[in-house]
Parts: sequence; C-alpha cells; structure tokens
Amino acid sequence: MTGAARGIGRASAQALAERGPILAVDLREEDLEESVAALRRRGATAEPVACDLSRHDDVHALAARVHDAGGLAGLVHAAGLSGTMASAERIIEVNLIASARLVDALEPHLRAGCGAVLLASQAGHFAAASLDADAEALLEDPLQDDLFAKLAARLGPQVTQPQGAYGVSKRGVQLLAISRAPAWGASGGRIVSISPGIIETAMGAAEQEENRAAVAQLLASTAVDARLGRPEEVASVAAFVCSEAASYMTGVDLLVDGGSTHAFLKKLRGGA
Repeated sequence: MTGAARGIGRASAQALAERGPILAVDLREEDLEESVAALRRRGATAEPVACDLSRHDDVHALAARVHDAGGLAGLVHAAGLSGTMASAERIIEVNLIASARLVDALEPHLRAGCGAVLLASQAGHFAAASLDADAEALLEDPLQDDLFAKLAARLGPQVTQPQGAYGVSKRGVQLLAISRAPAWGASGGRIVSISPGIIETAMGAAEQEENRAAVAQLLASTAVDARLGRPEEVASVAAFVCSEAASYMTGVDLLVDGGSTHAFLKKLRGGA
C-alpha cells in the first residue's frame, strides 16, 4: 500500500484492513504513524515502511521485504505528485517511471490471485485526447533512457509544464496497467488502473485552489450530485479490484469520477 499516510492511499489501507498483513508505504515513516495506528486499532497487522519510490535501491528493498513476507497478495499504489507539487520532470519521474519500476520489481513476488491497482487520474484521459501514436509509444516504454527529454522534444509545453506533465504521466500509468497485464497474468496476478476525478483530499484541495475554473467545469459535468468524490469511494473500488470478485478483470482503466470525464470531453469536442 503506497501513499498510505493520507488521502486515497490511507482510505484504501482501511478498506483492505481485514484481508491480511499490510505494509504501509510512504516517503517518511513518521508520516505513517497515525495511519498505521488506525489500522492496528481495527485489528490489522500493519507495518510502516519508509520508501522513496523514485530511488532504485529503495524499490528493490521494498520488493525484498514483500518477498520475505511471503509474497504480494494485493497492491494499491497511490503514491504520486500532482501538478502543484513539483517540477514537470519530477512529476514524470515519480508518477510514471517510479510506478513502472515498482510494478516490475514486485512482479516476481506475486501470490496467485494477486490484484493490483495503480492510481491514475481522469487527467490521463484528457491528455490522451491530444496524444498521437508516437507519444503514446514513448509512454509505453517508461524505463527507457532520457524519457522526459524525448517527451519534451515530442510534446513541448504539454509535458514541460507541471499540470501538463501530470496528465501525461497519468496517461502513462493507464498504459502501464495495460502493458504489464500479460506478464502479471503469467505470474498469477491481475493489474488495473483507477482514474479518479477530483477527490476531497489535500492534493485535491490544492488543485482546486490553483485551477478554480477547470474544477468548476468538471463539477458542472459531474452526474453524481455535481460534487467532489470521497477517498472512500475510490478505496472501495480498489478493494473490489483486489478481491476474488474481480478475478476476470485486468489490463483496464476504471474511471471513478462521477461521470465527469466523458461529459467534459464531449463538451470540449463541441457536443451538447
């Protein structure tokens, strides 16, 4: 469980608390204290793990810990950066490159029936609407050398500005779940991405503050009470994907957005 200190990651840990031991992963162990304490109060076996997923050695140390614990039964990878939190290059590094490195490091340690969720975003769908086949091909190979430089040469401001880089990175996460599904299936696992709309989290609040007009348009396009989503509403879908009930689901992106993404895209295309 990455990004377990707050937001969707923390809510997902709570949703999976009764299914077995949890490694609660975040950048700093001290940030995990409250989240892990809450899990333990619910009777879960939970251990905090400090891990910088952009560091190769940290990821492989985490994979070794998963191996020592008996393998991976489920994964919700919620750690990431928004367009308000870092430079464009850092956003690509953390959201996409680190996600690919994590997925590949964990794949040899899957237990049979393992379900994995990668948190993408509706912003990935918005980015996809303007990406050509060559740009998508770059995103489908996220561990290649100089990925950001190649994307910048191809896409210019769409990826060199932090908000644009966020959408492009999340499109890459969606493609990562699709491309890695065959290898995970051969190892007995499944992998999907979930693309939330705007959710009531600290990250979501920062996005609202910086992009008020865009958020207002998205809310106007939301079919479910024209409101923001809650972390628990995303976590419940993640818990379903990680369960046996979703045993024939893999290599797909799931929108948890109140219906706003496709409605908004339709308006952009001039639809009613």
